[in-house]
Amino acid sequence: MVVVAGCGGTTSAVDPAPAAAPGIDTTAPASPVTASPAPAPVVPGALPAPAPDIAAGRAGAPRPEWLGTRPLPLGPHGFGEVQPTPPELQDRQLVTPDVLAPPVDDRYTSTVAPVPDDVVARSTWDPSCPVALDDLRYLTVSFWGFDGRAHTGELIVHRAVADDVVVVFGRLHEARFPIEEMRVTRADELDAPPTGDGNTTGAFVCRPSRGTTRWSEHAYGQALDINPFHNPYVKGDVVLPELASAYRDRSRVRPGMIVAGDVVTAAFAEVGWGWGGAWRSSRDYMHFSVNGR
Repeated sequence: MVVVAGCGGTTSAVDPAPAAAPGIDTTAPASPVTASPAPAPVVPGALPAPAPDIAAGRAGAPRPEWLGTRPLPLGPHGFGEVQPTPPELQDRQLVTPDVLAPPVDDRYTSTVAPVPDDVVARSTWDPSCPVALDDLRYLTVSFWGFDGRAHTGELIVHRAVADDVVVVFGRLHEARFPIEEMRVTRADELDAPPTGDGNTTGAFVCRPSRGTTRWSEHAYGQALDINPFHNPYVKGDVVLPELASAYRDRSRVRPGMIVAGDVVTAAFAEVGWGWGGAWRSSRDYMHFSVNGR
């Protein structure tokens, strides 16, 4: 299951499993915890000078005012109705909304720590989740936005994979792979009406896959979704997010897309993670996980 959350709207999708996928080992030893402090809250007007533009000559388009505000009617599959991609999202390169203070310079920075109480309170974790809170870690990593600026993102992941995730995002930062937004999914987003336009890069989300009793790999903190709108889940006539049909054509590569053999798939392959874009019966181009499911 993926929860694509963005600007007040969510889109949920099923995680189909490839054949003979191995199970998750949630008893793996903990990764070391770094002592670096978490970034301070965002200070309005404190953005650093723009970095060299990475978005095909663009400095990031303004975010449409309607983003996340237009609930979709439900379709026959129980998701939102798939609709044509709005013109302003057909080559989506929007300015990043900052959740945490941007890094002070262009160097890659990261922190790994137990999940703070205030982050737990706004996350989807509760005692019924299939992973103990002590087994989760709160990560902050710097990334490049489509606006050509460095930003700080946040993730919750399983402690066993925290160091690997830091390495992966270091690779993406070095390559200046653009990411629109990276933050922790809130509990209220799980049942929000789908708007089909979310694009939040994220990891831990505590809920089962739709239509099953099986927990999503995200519920263990061992899966990541990157730029969901640029890299949708596709199966038959289902597209999630529902407004991302313009990105079904993977031959027309635009900034933010993930394709076989690129820096994103290579970085995850180096730490042993599988890619949903290589599944047979469906394609989940945004999705990476420890066991390939």
